[in-house]
Amino acid sequence: MSVSAVAADRSVCAPLPVLGRDVTVPLVTGGEAAYAALDYAASAPALQRVWDDVAAYAPYYGSVHRGAGYLSQLSTDLFENSRKTIADFLGCRADDQVVFTRSTTDSLNLLAAVLPDRTQVFVFETEHHASLLPWEQRADTAVTYLNAPRTPQQAVAILEQALAEREPCSASGDSVKSGGGAQRSGPALVCVTGASNVTGELWPVQELAAAAHAHGARIVLDAAQLAPHHPVDIAELDVDWVAFSGHKLYAPFGAGVLAGRADWLQDAEPYLAGGGASRKVSRRADGGVDVEWHTTAARHEAGSPNVIGAYSIASACRALTEAGFDQLVAREQALIARVRAGLAEVPEVNVLSLFGDDAPRVGVISFVVEGWNSSHFAAALSAEYGIGVRDGLFCAHPLVRTLLGSEPQEPGECGAPEAAPGERSLNAIRVSFGAGTPDEHVDRFVRAVKELVADGARWNYRTEDGRCVPASA
Repeated sequence: MSVSAVAADRSVCAPLPVLGRDVTVPLVTGGEAAYAALDYAASAPALQRVWDDVAAYAPYYGSVHRGAGYLSQLSTDLFENSRKTIADFLGCRADDQVVFTRSTTDSLNLLAAVLPDRTQVFVFETEHHASLLPWEQRADTAVTYLNAPRTPQQAVAILEQALAEREPCSASGDSVKSGGGAQRSGPALVCVTGASNVTGELWPVQELAAAAHAHGARIVLDAAQLAPHHPVDIAELDVDWVAFSGHKLYAPFGAGVLAGRADWLQDAEPYLAGGGASRKVSRRADGGVDVEWHTTAARHEAGSPNVIGAYSIASACRALTEAGFDQLVAREQALIARVRAGLAEVPEVNVLSLFGDDAPRVGVISFVVEGWNSSHFAAALSAEYGIGVRDGLFCAHPLVRTLLGSEPQEPGECGAPEAAPGERSLNAIRVSFGAGTPDEHVDRFVRAVKELVADGARWNYRTEDGRCVPASA
């Protein structure tokens, strides 16, 4: 039996089969291997279940909220039922809204767009750019960037101090007035990740939410890396909003979700103006138009909605729920332990961490290898072993710089390191996996790391457009 056939046969070890599990790729050293997709943190492969559900629906695709025909009505029901499935998956409260977006980035930009005037945002420098960057797009929003904590307890303490130093507002997030009637402060919002896209470490979300609410602030959870690996319950965590992407939740069809409190969403102008967001449009006598906007989630879903993206997320939510998160988490923890134990046997490997070796984490591990440019190492994993990982700064530049002990201005480019093989550059290697990962993939990865460090690459590599690629034979 060939290497690819053996690997494909062992794919049954993964509790949730994914597309691509039987794809083979050529090796520069000759032959081919079953592709080991170990870049789940960037985009997880589609679950076979999701693909099958979408394929079964595709012939019945129709316009949503637009038509009287059977397929339009069916598609509308599918779209709205998907909203309910996702609300159940997230443990939404009765008055929460689930808004469909394009991604986590889009979800957080939507929330940034609807912030009340003079909102102060608190965000740790350790965030992914999707949750680090949207808040300064409006001139009336003040952003406080918090230093990287080194323990979960320190994260809570840093936030507590920052919130205590701001001028007070009410527990509802509304500004309060001083004795003279002047407003002393606007609302406050805390943005925090649930699991780091660099280290995989879990953040103390419930404790941070309690700290935020104690100081009259609201909190949004970036669950892009948490939701695929761990249950997320809005009510239990006591967060105000949750944002995540379908493409990290085994549903790569271009949709995302912002779920949570409705009031700021209802009070703001629509994120996009157009059909679907408006209930009534009429001409005025002066020649202009008057618009009555929806107060439901449709207010921020202008245009023809991505029904396939929404349905694929709902399908993935059902699959994860039915598989049982307890079982999925237990297996993933076993894979994490296997990878970390293997890397620990290689002295040249330095695993990156904020909170230390004992911190709970999901299946995301970043590291650097002494004597190797990370882009060169990742290229060799791909070309010589058929293993796909990520190298770079992972769209979390401040965090990776902190973990690598570099100066803030030291050059480094997300996903495209400039240094040639053998030269130092500001980048790392990230391996990530989940419910669709066979045991063989992580075993091959650990073996490949050990062989590359011990014996070096078996092929020559060159830099092309800022990336290491195999040189011609």
